[in-house]
Amino acid sequence: MKLYSINAGYFKLDGGAMFGVVPKSIWNKLNPADNNNMCSWALRCLLIEDEGRLILIDNGMGDKQDAKFFGHYYLHGDDTLDKSLAKYGFTKDAITDVFLTHLHFDHCGGSIVRDGDKLVPAFKNATYWSNERHWQWATEPNAREKASFLKENILPIKESGQLKFLSVNNESSDLSASDASRLTTHNSPLSSHLSFFTVNGHTGAMMLPKINYNGKTIVYMADLLPSVGHIPLPYVMGYDMFPLTTLNEKKAFLTEALENNYILFFEHDPVNECCNLQMTEKGIRAKDIFKLEELV
Repeated sequence: MKLYSINAGYFKLDGGAMFGVVPKSIWNKLNPADNNNMCSWALRCLLIEDEGRLILIDNGMGDKQDAKFFGHYYLHGDDTLDKSLAKYGFTKDAITDVFLTHLHFDHCGGSIVRDGDKLVPAFKNATYWSNERHWQWATEPNAREKASFLKENILPIKESGQLKFLSVNNESSDLSASDASRLTTHNSPLSSHLSFFTVNGHTGAMMLPKINYNGKTIVYMADLLPSVGHIPLPYVMGYDMFPLTTLNEKKAFLTEALENNYILFFEHDPVNECCNLQMTEKGIRAKDIFKLEELV
């Protein structure tokens, strides 16, 4: 097995929205804002080469949207999905599987590209993996979350015939009241070294991959913990649909991660790629900060 950190660029989001009830006087020290209160965030994906497959976890926001869209989100930086794949000798056509943690535009926007007046899969040889419960949540969105679920990113995946669903049948049907005391791990058909669990505070049935690598467990944090700065329990995004559910899920996960010495891989932290955890007088916090390549 080989693991590769794939940077699809950076974008900007409102700092207050990213840190919820935490005052700017505190969060601005973690990720300083510009004059418009916007902070830069990474679009960091993970590529897994294992058992004859190339599995890409998430794929950034893509570049097919109009100028008005990018005027809100400021895609910037020299990194792109194509350039980052090429760094390791890969192309999009080599990807066999695309694991989508959830269908917000900054996680799945690179799934679909424009080909003239058509919208087609960017990974023409890949199977796209979601789960049925989240797919329904995304394609029948509530008014508050609707702007994050863009039809042009989602519907063409199913229309292509390349979509498959992973089973999450053991979860509660009430997404807003899920029992976070036990984060059930599901096996994955993609690799014997890849499993996942679901959480429901940020959005319905978001999937977080767990990779067994040389006896270590690496967890792709998606939007449960977007950055190192979100490890303290009260640091919950204003974007989360069910903040108290997120709070409980964070507590359960961090306890499990500390006990089992998990390595956390951050999708959105613009500086810090990975960390492990330690208990401090303030609670569970990051211990060692490092890059994925230092581990592999």
